[in-house]
Amino acid sequence: MATPLTKLYPDALPEAAQPLFINRDLSLIEFYRRVLGEALNAELPLLERVKFISIFSSLVDEFYMIRIGTLREKADGNNAISADGLTPSQQLDQIRENLHQMVAEQTRCFRDQLLPELRKNGIVLLPYSSLSSIEQQHFAEYFKEQIFPVLTPQAVDPSHPFPYISGGTLNLGLYIRPELDKRVRNALQLRAEEIFVRLKIPAFLPRLLPVPGRNETFVLIEELVKNQIALLIPGAAAEDCHEFRITRDADIELRESEAADLLEMMEQNLRQRRFGDVTRLEVSRSMPEKMCDYLSESMEIEADEVYRIDGLMKLSDIGTLTKLARPELKDRPLKVSRPGLLTDDVSMFEQIRSGDILLHHPYMPYSIVTDFIAEAADDPDVLAIKICLYRLGADSPIPPLLIRASESGKQVTALIELKARFDEGNNIEWARKLEEAGVHVIYGLLGLKTHAKTTLIVRREGDGLRRYAHIATGNYNPETSAAYTDLGLLTSNPDICADASELFNFLTAYTRPDEFRRLLVAPINLRTRMLELIEREAEHARNGRPARIVAKLNRLADHEIVNALYDASQAGVSIDLIIRGICTLRPGIPGVSDNIRVRSVVGRLLEHSRVYYFSNGGREEVYIGSSDWMPRNLDRRVEVLVPILSKELREYLRSSYLETYLGDNVNAHELSTSGNYLKVTGDDAVEQQLAQEHFENDERLEAALLASRSKLSNVANI
Repeated sequence: MATPLTKLYPDALPEAAQPLFINRDLSLIEFYRRVLGEALNAELPLLERVKFISIFSSLVDEFYMIRIGTLREKADGNNAISADGLTPSQQLDQIRENLHQMVAEQTRCFRDQLLPELRKNGIVLLPYSSLSSIEQQHFAEYFKEQIFPVLTPQAVDPSHPFPYISGGTLNLGLYIRPELDKRVRNALQLRAEEIFVRLKIPAFLPRLLPVPGRNETFVLIEELVKNQIALLIPGAAAEDCHEFRITRDADIELRESEAADLLEMMEQNLRQRRFGDVTRLEVSRSMPEKMCDYLSESMEIEADEVYRIDGLMKLSDIGTLTKLARPELKDRPLKVSRPGLLTDDVSMFEQIRSGDILLHHPYMPYSIVTDFIAEAADDPDVLAIKICLYRLGADSPIPPLLIRASESGKQVTALIELKARFDEGNNIEWARKLEEAGVHVIYGLLGLKTHAKTTLIVRREGDGLRRYAHIATGNYNPETSAAYTDLGLLTSNPDICADASELFNFLTAYTRPDEFRRLLVAPINLRTRMLELIEREAEHARNGRPARIVAKLNRLADHEIVNALYDASQAGVSIDLIIRGICTLRPGIPGVSDNIRVRSVVGRLLEHSRVYYFSNGGREEVYIGSSDWMPRNLDRRVEVLVPILSKELREYLRSSYLETYLGDNVNAHELSTSGNYLKVTGDDAVEQQLAQEHFENDERLEAALLASRSKLSNVANI
């Protein structure tokens, strides 16, 4: 049973009857609702709305791949009530109710709003029946040459059991009546008049097929296949075919303690993931009840996990429309500029020695980071490069730079996290290439994911060695850096760089340092220090000193951290949280969290940076890095937070960066005590403040960087 607030916090007002925590999965689904809200927003450019429809579809897919299986297991014979007051079965019921409503809203939005608007703007998804005879002839030839050879209809009969259905792909289902004489039918042991046939549409085939001679006009591949079905199954017709799709559980348990070879185990895990339990069945509205029931029974799917889609299925594919050259239907391009102090004629190492450099992506180009690594790869005075790689991407320029450095005789160490979910394949492929080039490749630690975003460069300078570090909130993935907001720090501070060396020794040889000088590292000292910093603010408040916490992160779901924030709120600490997704903290509870405010910003960019500010009685501390306030980040991952030692850069992050997000009245939502998010709207007399556009012309960061260098405050003690 959930502990009532009045027992945990005797001073709380009696009406505070709700549970202390918001359910983490329901909170995550509320984030999905905010993403869907962007697709529903008629004020956004049309192709931006299409983008958000596609993102929402992918998020729901991922939820069914990752969370539903876990919740099902908990619900089987487990009636334990969690801290938010719900049993696992109740959680599943509420999740399904919410997702069914939201998916229906998504379908209506695309069908009734976006498709007509796309047509008005000359972007057309044309029904196959609307094609001219010449166009139909073109597609008939295309089908024979490009599609027919890779299709394989699979009948279900005594000699063909119900087939394996891969997750995520589109399928057509139909019943056929084989025209066989009695002897053949008896030989095949066919008893039923009708036989079910499944036809998979492979994912490597394009979903949208351009209509020749018609600009930005497309036919859906499933429409073409249905209209050519008679070539595969004589006598079948388009109206006999009905789309369906399944989602499988991809959260396969890793038994790392039993693994002799982590790389081999991950390759086996990727193969095993294809055969996870079915967690969802989507069927077209036209599918007969008989066929829907047959599929549900064959794949052991409950009725509340069946989605009838009254429109297009797998809307994540429609995101390809956003690649069309239609700038008038998209957000204007972001203004990206390189800081004036980073000139091509001055070495990056010299610039970093002059003072710490705070990077803000995508407003600053990610090429600054790749240039830093490229200069290190080519500099004859650089002796060693060490880097943590979590999500690389198939075309990342960073591994080739590491290969170049290794081939030039430098000692290069790359820690590649093989367990980065859904990027395992890319990471495994890069790991093999790096190893073949002589790079020392480390596959992370058993039992821990290495999520830290850290690079260390060791360079010979004069008679000694100097170290340089890059510590960031985002992955070393230039592709995602254009769509994610992230921060990074380039520094040669001796304490930070010495800590980075200790970190890599811990990762490569399990040498655990007694104490880090500056860095906060999970699972070593990050949780303990965060709790100490929160409690220190509470103590300042109790003693009448300035006390404030502002934290910007992706997810908050750690009960120990939440309780510490509740205690700080009661002590009088003013707390502002800017949280993109999950937040299990319930703000505004009288006597418990009435000094805590929570907001979420959802816009054209994915908010990904993590910043932690503590006023500390006037002696401010600010940290940036890879970690959220989640149990997995604090206890089961290697994470790094780095302090901002420059007074000017700390002041920038507090007074400009964080305050800009707190002042957003366009893309922000505020979390209510009930767990709902309410859109923040500015007063008519108040100018619109849009954080993600504000940073395009951010002269204050440039000024802070210059001021920091003039005072050499990057080595100041806090």
